[in-house]
Amino acid sequence: MNKSPLATAKTVVLTALLFLFPLFFLPLTQEYFITGKLYLMAFGALLLLAISLMQFVTTKKLVWERKPFDSAVILFFTTVAVSTLISSPNKVQAILNPNFGVLSIFSFTILYFYLSRSHAAQKLQKTAVLVAAFLLSLSAIVTFFTPFKNAKLPLELTFLKNAYFTPLGNTLDLAVLLGFVAVYLFSVIMGKKENETKTLLHTGLFLVVLGALGLTTYSIVKSNGLALLTPFAHSWYAAMETLKQPLTALFGVGVDNYAAMFTQVKDYAYNISPVWQIDAFSASRSLFLHVMTEAGLFGGVSFALLMLQLLRSKKGATKLALLPLLYVVVATIVFPPSLPLFFLVFVIVGMVSGNHKTEGAEEFTLETGRILPLYIGTSVIAAVALLGMGYLVGRSYASEYLFNKAVMGMEKNIVGSYTDMQGALVQNPFVERYHMSYSQLNLLIANNIASKAQPPKQKEGEPAAKPIELSEQDRQNISQAIQAAISESKAVVQLNPYKAINWMNLAATYRNIIGVAQGADAWTISAYNRAITLDPQNPLYRIEFGGLMFAFKSYDDASRLFEQAVTIKPDYANAHYNLSWTMFQKENYQGAAAEMQNVVKLLDPKKDEADYKRAVADLEEMKKKLPKEEAKTEDTQTEQKTNKLALPTPPAGNLEPKLQLPKDASPEAK
Repeated sequence: MNKSPLATAKTVVLTALLFLFPLFFLPLTQEYFITGKLYLMAFGALLLLAISLMQFVTTKKLVWERKPFDSAVILFFTTVAVSTLISSPNKVQAILNPNFGVLSIFSFTILYFYLSRSHAAQKLQKTAVLVAAFLLSLSAIVTFFTPFKNAKLPLELTFLKNAYFTPLGNTLDLAVLLGFVAVYLFSVIMGKKENETKTLLHTGLFLVVLGALGLTTYSIVKSNGLALLTPFAHSWYAAMETLKQPLTALFGVGVDNYAAMFTQVKDYAYNISPVWQIDAFSASRSLFLHVMTEAGLFGGVSFALLMLQLLRSKKGATKLALLPLLYVVVATIVFPPSLPLFFLVFVIVGMVSGNHKTEGAEEFTLETGRILPLYIGTSVIAAVALLGMGYLVGRSYASEYLFNKAVMGMEKNIVGSYTDMQGALVQNPFVERYHMSYSQLNLLIANNIASKAQPPKQKEGEPAAKPIELSEQDRQNISQAIQAAISESKAVVQLNPYKAINWMNLAATYRNIIGVAQGADAWTISAYNRAITLDPQNPLYRIEFGGLMFAFKSYDDASRLFEQAVTIKPDYANAHYNLSWTMFQKENYQGAAAEMQNVVKLLDPKKDEADYKRAVADLEEMKKKLPKEEAKTEDTQTEQKTNKLALPTPPAGNLEPKLQLPKDASPEAK
């Protein structure tokens, strides 16, 4: 029986998606590997649905073939959607989250349904995946040896000089995918008799993939890539923390909100780990634990059922046949969530489900041609839904394009960047990083105008020049830019008030305008307090807040904050350094010298030579304030990581008279 042109079109689109996904990227967005793949899958899924709609319109039949994995896949997608609806503070950003969001899981769910019903073309689709893996392997082998390192390449192709470049996005995802392909090929070669040509092809491909996997693994180890992942212990703590409240236990903290939970489970052990300077991770170390944290028990159980059903689908098969499926299940426990890993999961589930030709399969056909209202209504509703989704996805991609254009052109054409940034926000006003960048751009514009009022540098001996008085128009422009910066920073907080980093961004905005706007000092303090409340174990936040108090000469408050930073992270030399000088300002010379001695002990005289010499010199100065019998100190050091000593600096920029901003510029005003 010949396939209809529309059925053939579905096969072509489906096969193309399987082949293109690992290789596809476009340098049109700020992050053009994973972002490009997300929108490739989204538009591909909508195209498959559009072809099915055309089939329905022409045949007037609605055909549904039941498969064993359907319920588990639908249940998992439903839990993700419900978690987003109920728990996610920023629902649009949760939908668009590339690693674990509604749009990505929806696209993969559509991919599963078409893949599981594509019986005749499964060999072609397997071949497409293997060819893509072969090309990925060649790419990994070639880039490992950096053949273009010294070549003169256009700006668009400079990524080819990077030894860690991969079309998949990052080396860890590449290793996971190549690992699966290697295990699958091994099971095929060892598990069944094939003709000599196929055996040679599979063996050759296996060796190429294995070589690329070895080089990729070496690159990961060499770059210490795994060290920058969320610690397993804290990934587990975050998942368990969600069980303490009924709502989060059932639905999680919400998709795209992992960072908010992570800041709650940070502890002393985290602050002495190599990754302590990372304020918050946006993803768990384990895909399964990430699902548990963001989508709750419903999400975790539904995903566990899907994985359990995957393992049971090969019940009675040889151990070799089970190896690839076992690899997928283990990968979801061991590796962090990512678009490529979810792609692997849904492709394997779809292909395994497609092998069930009779077992559990039922076909349902609804003839709608005889019921005209049903036929027309279904066609119209489906067409409107598809057009609506296509429009929204298109706007989202357009916003990513405009935002990237704005960022890339900021140095050359600030006016053009401003217009493009506005365009990105018009297309999608729900992305937090857009508002952050737009806020910073407005601050830059305000600072550029305010810099006109700074007097020129005078030579030694010349009288100080008077500040240049700004025109009323300049003051108006500064005021508008500052209000826009505040408004955009507050928009970030309103989109997700549970992320400490969002409040720190608002605090930084207020801090930048302390010298030019009335009330900005109080607003800065308020924003810092909110950030610290949300991330109580972060020493860097206290250092920054304490630095502001030091600049205000509020030494008691500064001392309290620096002491808290020292308590949270006792081996942080800069915390002791700031505390030492704060005590010195309070004329507590004994305490200041003791803290500076701690700084000397924490610094390595070889690795931190400049800081070490500075601390020793400061200690000697402080010892001059002590009685002679107390000035004797130990000269010992402990080997620690590199630290940079820095005293707080006052907020830059002054404008007189200061601008009077409206009351709605305060952090409490909605």
